Amino acid sequence: SNSKIFVDSSPIHGQGLFARTFIPAGEEIGVIEGEYTTSDGDYVLWLDEHTGIRVRSDLRYINHSDKPNAAYYDDLKVVALNDIHPGEEITHNISNRDRRGNNRLAGEEAVQG
Repeated sequence: SNSKIFVDSSPIHGQGLFARTFIPAGEEIGVIEGEYTTSDGDYVLWLDEHTGIRVRSDLRYINHSDKPNAAYYDDLKVVALNDIHPGEEITHNISNRDRRGNNRLAGEEAVQG
């Protein structure tokens, strides 16, 4: 369990991921863990046009924002883009990673990129 983060109800959609402690810009929040897949579904993060990873850790609760404060990197690390304060929701911009345009990492079909 990651002591920096926690899951709670999100004002964006459903459940969200929040900072428990101050996370400075550039700090690693966590590393995506899960199983590789070629089929779409909830909590699938697409790595390229043919390969996704079904996220099993709490990082699957990161919601989309047009002004994200975190980003996924090719090595599957999630890093703070700017300072994130305790209680602040951690967000990413799905258009940076959602190559198919038909998947939402947090399974939130209501949120459009």
